[in-house]
Amino acid sequence: MTMIFPGMDPYLEHPAVWPGVHTRMIVYLAELLQPRLQPRYIAAVEERVFVEETNRDTVPDVFIKRRRAASREGVVAVAETDEPEFVRVAGLEIHEPYVAILDRRTGQSIVTVIELVSPTNKYAGPGRDSYQAKQREVLASETHLVEIDLLRAGPHVVAIPEWAARERGHYDYLICINRASELRNEYEIYRRGVRDALPRKLRIPLADGDPDVSLDLRAVLEKTYEAGLYRNQLDYNQPCVPPLSPSDQAWADELIRAAALSSP
Repeated sequence: MTMIFPGMDPYLEHPAVWPGVHTRMIVYLAELLQPRLQPRYIAAVEERVFVEETNRDTVPDVFIKRRRAASREGVVAVAETDEPEFVRVAGLEIHEPYVAILDRRTGQSIVTVIELVSPTNKYAGPGRDSYQAKQREVLASETHLVEIDLLRAGPHVVAIPEWAARERGHYDYLICINRASELRNEYEIYRRGVRDALPRKLRIPLADGDPDVSLDLRAVLEKTYEAGLYRNQLDYNQPCVPPLSPSDQAWADELIRAAALSSP
C-alpha cells in the first residue's frame, strides 16, 4: 500500500476520512517514539474530552402558520401561534487523543505534549475552546508543546502567531514546537507545501537537558496509510476535498495516473 504522494496525502484530509487517520497517527506516533524514549520516558496516548453540539435541527420555539379566510370575501390572513414542542438534544461527547511524554523519574509528570490538529480544533466552537485551553495550560507550565497541523483548511490554531509563520513564506502544513523555557515566545517551525516531503527528523524535546529524540513523521504517515488501506478507500478519481489549487490538482493527477500505471 505504498503512498502516492511524497509528503502528506491531501486526500486524507477529507472530513469523512480524517478522524480515522487522526486516531491511527496518534497511536503510531507514540509507538514509533517509545523505543527511543526508554528507559526514562513513556509515550502515553491520552484524551481531551469536550461536548460538541449535535447538527440536528430543533423544532422552533414558536410555530407560526398562515391561515386563509374560509369565505371568498377576502378576509385578511392572520398569524396563529401554536404551542411549541420543547426538544432537548444531548451534545455529542468527543474524545480527542494526543501524545504525552511522561517522565518516570518524577512520578510520570508530563514532559512534552504532542498534538495532531483536527478540524474541530480549528473552527469556532467547543473543540477549538477546549484545544486552546489546553494550549494555554501547557504554555504556562514546564511542559514542551509540539503541534502538528496537516490540514490545509480552517483557521490558524497552533501557538505561533499566524503572521509570524506566514512572513517566513508559503506553507500548506505547519509544525510548531515551543520549548519550556524562559523564552516561550520562541518557536521552532517546519513549513511544508503539499508537494514537499514531511520531516523525517522532527526534534522532540525532553527534560533536564536530555538530547532531543527525532520523530520520522513520514514513517508515521506511511504506517497509518498502510494499516488503514487508504489506497483502496480513497477516491483518487475525484478532485481533492478540501480542494487543491488548479496547478496542485494537476500535479496530483499526474502522480495518481503514474501510480495506477505502475500497479500490478
